[in-house]
Amino acid sequence: MGYKGFPVAGLAVCFAVILPTLADISYSIAEEMKQGSVIGNIAKDLGLDVSRLTSRKPRVDTEGSSKRYCDIKQNSGDLIVSQRIDREALCGMKPSCVIKLELVLENPLELHRVNLHIQDINDNSPFFKKDAVKLEIRESTEKGARFSLDDALDADIGENGVKSYTLQRNEYFILNIDTQSGGRKQCELVLDNKLDREKKMEVNMVLTAVDGGSPQRTGTVMIHVTVLDANDNAPVFSQALYKASLPENSLIGAAVITVKANDPDEGINGEVRYELDHFSEKNKIFSLDSITGEVKVNGPIDFEEESSFEIRISATDGPGLASYATLMIEVTDVNDNEPMISVKSLTNPIAENVSPGTEVGIINVQDRDSEKNRQVRCSIQPNVPFKLVPSIKNYYSLVSTGPLDRELVSEYNITIIATDEGSPPLSSSKTVHLSVADVNDNPPVFEEQSYSAYVTENNKPGSALCSVTAQDPDWRQNGTVIYSLLAAEVNGAPVSSYLSVNGDTGVIHAVRSFDYEHFRSFTVHVMARDNGSPPLSSNVSVSVFITDVNDNSPQILYPSPEGNSFMTELVPKAAHGGSLVSKVIAVDADSGQNAWLSYHIVKSTDPGLFTIGLHSGEIRTQRDISESDSMKQNLIVAVKDNGQPSLSATCTMYLLISDNLAEVPELKDISYDENNSKLTFYLIIALVCVSTFFLTFIIIILGVRFCRRRKPRLLFDGAVAIPSAYLPPNYAEVDGTGTLRSAYNYDAYLTTGSRTSDFKFVSSYNDNTLPADQTLRKSPSDFADAFGDSDSSPEILYTSLAEL
Repeated sequence: MGYKGFPVAGLAVCFAVILPTLADISYSIAEEMKQGSVIGNIAKDLGLDVSRLTSRKPRVDTEGSSKRYCDIKQNSGDLIVSQRIDREALCGMKPSCVIKLELVLENPLELHRVNLHIQDINDNSPFFKKDAVKLEIRESTEKGARFSLDDALDADIGENGVKSYTLQRNEYFILNIDTQSGGRKQCELVLDNKLDREKKMEVNMVLTAVDGGSPQRTGTVMIHVTVLDANDNAPVFSQALYKASLPENSLIGAAVITVKANDPDEGINGEVRYELDHFSEKNKIFSLDSITGEVKVNGPIDFEEESSFEIRISATDGPGLASYATLMIEVTDVNDNEPMISVKSLTNPIAENVSPGTEVGIINVQDRDSEKNRQVRCSIQPNVPFKLVPSIKNYYSLVSTGPLDRELVSEYNITIIATDEGSPPLSSSKTVHLSVADVNDNPPVFEEQSYSAYVTENNKPGSALCSVTAQDPDWRQNGTVIYSLLAAEVNGAPVSSYLSVNGDTGVIHAVRSFDYEHFRSFTVHVMARDNGSPPLSSNVSVSVFITDVNDNSPQILYPSPEGNSFMTELVPKAAHGGSLVSKVIAVDADSGQNAWLSYHIVKSTDPGLFTIGLHSGEIRTQRDISESDSMKQNLIVAVKDNGQPSLSATCTMYLLISDNLAEVPELKDISYDENNSKLTFYLIIALVCVSTFFLTFIIIILGVRFCRRRKPRLLFDGAVAIPSAYLPPNYAEVDGTGTLRSAYNYDAYLTTGSRTSDFKFVSSYNDNTLPADQTLRKSPSDFADAFGDSDSSPEILYTSLAEL
């Protein structure tokens, strides 16, 4: 590669040493390389895996500077030039110019130190600090006198610096070059022939400085010599080298040192004036009093920018003789730089389920001061689940120390504090904002352990029963709750045919109308599921209770209301007041007060003869039966429930006051339909025949009773037995609320339409009736044993008549 026409040596890797945790590698390059030029393959030189280079996020930082002179190609591992590198601007006249780089890799954290040696190229021409050199030399000056000339300056160093001088041919002067320590060329003008002011008052010649680069560069200055009368003494400094020391940040105008030069000449020849060599811009931060020789601070001094200064001071007398001295100024460090904190890497946001010890960030701390002033301690505020772990050199790893829970703390402001060990110490802080990313780690939680819903029967399909609510503290879709019914069966049907749930609101609706008489309660399970991945869910039971509505009228079981049949009860003429005649039996499919039944006689042939139990339905005589009472008694009974509004049913009870059927000549007239008169006639004939046989049997019983001369006793005080056929198929007795009581039971009944009817004595659980086992036996002796010594004849209890 070449620069400005000058060849430049190729790139070379000087050395590479790999340490266990901190590796050093050096490269040597020429300054002014083009941007993008390859310095070397640092991945190969350090033994790094190029395929993993991108994932490890490599970067190249400049130690102690924010400038990025180099970068790394992640796909190849080449170290390239990313910014112009000017050795003269970086290092000035220093013989060695090194840029210290740091290669930082992550996962795991790894640091490599890279030293980049910048080689000088011949990109600067020699020049003189003055456009012209003016000398005044007395003509009395002896041959061989030497006159020091200002050195030519070249920003380049080494072979590229000033190597030689040439002087334009003239008859008076020759050039003498003296090589000083360090290789500096001291140029002197030597008087080769005596000056003759009268012959020539001025001598002009050109001094050329040539550097050692290839190709060579030159610089010239015009030397103008004025021939004067004799001034044979040049100023002499008290010291050839002055040294001074001052702290950085010294105030402008602060005194540094005073230099002194003496000239034994008198008058104008002995007047000395001092002057600073302002070749370097850095030296302009100092000023020199040309009369007193006092050096003062003229600008800001920063140890971190320049730790020492070398200044050349000249002392010139009136005629122009001069001498030179060197001033060395050392700058001492002051703790004036706060530590600089920079976040090199940060995982943000961080998942809440990360395990303790996870690295979430890399922090770099720099202090531009030196020695003890640059020693830095780092810490973070307490009460956060993170800590700083020292890693490599001035790098720290920010790691988690405990479990994170976004539902408790969703973000952290972590303040990093860096304090140096200067006196007094300086500190700085930086706040890192770290967000906690949500993880679906919380299932939905219902507000209640179980829910109960109450709905009246005959509800409208689609009506809302209740709502369930579940909360999920997670974020966004992880906290979005969807409700659904778990698959199950209710009474053999899928639960979806009974209920539905709104997936968004949790409101439960009835799909159908419910019937309390069909079923009264059921339980379903509702699932709340979030939208996380994987989703989490929880279940809750919802019990639905159906409340009763008075939607069923009482159903009369006895007397049977079916068809046009009628039933007739026989009432003995000797029945006393309070005797049980019959019983109306009814049931109500409803429950509770809706099934509480009351019985009322709404119409009767003789209103004062019979009464009915309000809640029992027992029909009893209110008084003794007299001869004047009508043989045929019709009772219209209404059965009402206790619902709101109340529902009712009616039935007609036919009673015959007679001791036997023979006394009922008008039995054939009891009919509800004239079209069935013939059928009724035949039925009556059959009944008379059966009754005749029955009466004969009764007479035998009465004979036995009279023989024992017992007092007549009412044999029947019971109720009618209800055949199972009269009961509704869905009828079920509820304790305390049922309508059919079990205190009475008919063992037998007699109807006008039955061809095979049998008659038995009726058993009753009433204290006024016979025991249940005292029914008609197979022989009169059995009958007698059953009734004991009763001395009164039995009375006919009653006969049930029914039309088929």
